[in-house]
Amino acid sequence: MKKLYLYILKSFIGTFVFTFFVAVFILLMQFLWCYLDDLVGKGLGFDVLGKLMFYTSITFVPMALPLAILLSSLMCFGNLGEFYELVAMKASGISVWKVMRPLLIFSIVMSLIAFVFSNNVLPVATLKSKVLLRDVRKQKMSFDIPEGRFYKGIDGYTIRAGKKGADGNTLYDLMIYDHTDYKGNAKVTTADSAVMALSPNQTEIIFTLYSGFNYSEVVDDKEYKSRRPFEKMEFKKQLVTFDISDFNMTETDESTMKGHQSMLNISQLVVAIDSLEAVSSERLDTYKNSFKHRMQHLTSKDNVKSDKGKKSELDTITVFKWPLLENFSKKEQESIVNMASSAVKNQIDNIDINIKDFERQQTNIRKHQQVMHEKFSLSIACLLFFFIGAPLGAIIRKGGLGLPIVISVIFFVIYYVITITSQRIAIAGDIPVFLGVWLSSIIILPIGVFLTTKATTDSALLDGESWKKTFGKILRKRKYINKKL
Repeated sequence: MKKLYLYILKSFIGTFVFTFFVAVFILLMQFLWCYLDDLVGKGLGFDVLGKLMFYTSITFVPMALPLAILLSSLMCFGNLGEFYELVAMKASGISVWKVMRPLLIFSIVMSLIAFVFSNNVLPVATLKSKVLLRDVRKQKMSFDIPEGRFYKGIDGYTIRAGKKGADGNTLYDLMIYDHTDYKGNAKVTTADSAVMALSPNQTEIIFTLYSGFNYSEVVDDKEYKSRRPFEKMEFKKQLVTFDISDFNMTETDESTMKGHQSMLNISQLVVAIDSLEAVSSERLDTYKNSFKHRMQHLTSKDNVKSDKGKKSELDTITVFKWPLLENFSKKEQESIVNMASSAVKNQIDNIDINIKDFERQQTNIRKHQQVMHEKFSLSIACLLFFFIGAPLGAIIRKGGLGLPIVISVIFFVIYYVITITSQRIAIAGDIPVFLGVWLSSIIILPIGVFLTTKATTDSALLDGESWKKTFGKILRKRKYINKKL
């Protein structure tokens, strides 16, 4: 049995490692495609891109790990069934349960590793990737003046070069529009040629202009719009300096994003949820007392009793009877009514603002609860997908990368769509957070139990011949009934 278990583990682990890295690679390519515009043309070094891809790949592990277990277990048992190795094991008295035992132990170990990973490694990787991606997206495009087009990468200036030299630093037929005064094209500099060079501290770029003119419109004159006076100054050599410090990537302090729910472990999430609930409860009690105090202040005089002898909001409002306005002039009456109407509208707006604030606090609490439940659901998903992939592979008896990939993708897409949909509904507050996170696992659990039962009882669930026989019996029975009729 040890040799058999080693053989099964060897065939499974190799496929698992391969499918895991393929899944991570596909997800990483999708990420790069989504943020391609934010990465290209900014002169990012391989160190920055390498860090971003490394940390981002780690954040994809929770999605790639269950898929890898599903696909590898399905391919492993599919290969065993396709080459009749599983049949030989059964003929030797070894049940499917015993064949699944080493892979089940491996899946349990991977589930525990997945839990430790999601609780300790994933928050750090998420923090690193989000901070680095934010810095990359904020960085400006690299300084590169195109040939024959207007370049607006430097704030306050527009530059156009008719032609660029072979060295990339020499420009010909240069025009520089100075918009720093926000007065349009009031200042223009032209030059036959120019040479670009970085300053020693690499925060400025120096243009050495040759044979050109400086044009400046005189806008201080009262009649400049009709007369259009301007100044023209010729030069043989002139230096122009531009600040390019914004083109250097600045690193954001990680502490500014450390409190996000996706960057906390379970103990930190528990503390954060308790704090948020306490703050929300205190905020709600404070608002209730404040609102009650304001209403008591408005209705402190001449409170009217309802028919049942209890005060009600409607009864207190009836204190302000219209005959009371008869003691005032028409203009004063309109002013009083407008003031009352404005006070009511302000009160309604205040209530709406506070309701939205309370809803926002509850949504934030639900997001923290969702992240905490996800750390456990990842581990359970690894086991559930094993109990789907292994028996399904034993039933279909088909290995390779064809049918197993199709079936794995279908199951995983169904699981993922249910997960995303139910979690969004839970965050909106329509269903409990626990149900929203675990609904997909609850749905695929009976599927795993059903497939495992069919595999251990040698059911021909997906055998084409058995389905042909079943449909043939149904058709023959239907023809017999039609003849009788």
